[in-house]
Amino acid sequence: MTAAVRFYRGLEICPLVYPHRPTAAGFGHNYDEGFDAAVRILEPQEPDGTQRSRVFGVVASRPFINSGDARRASIEYAERLIDTCTPGATFLDMKS
Repeated sequence: MTAAVRFYRGLEICPLVYPHRPTAAGFGHNYDEGFDAAVRILEPQEPDGTQRSRVFGVVASRPFINSGDARRASIEYAERLIDTCTPGATFLDMKS
């Protein structure tokens, strides 16, 4: 699925949303069982072109009903991770 990019406190947030049940070979997508979500957080790109990032899975008790709910949850989760990051540390050091 297409992920829209969002910036928060100088970091790039990319929501990652995918069907809860993987698509089996030869079959269409199965959206009936809901969606799971993750988020990629990226630091600003360095002058040499490198950019560090990390993916965090969104912990949920059950799959999200639709992709919009999963996307919103991934953005909120990323913002919460960034806001609660220990001063002097980066999100790359955080435990997920």
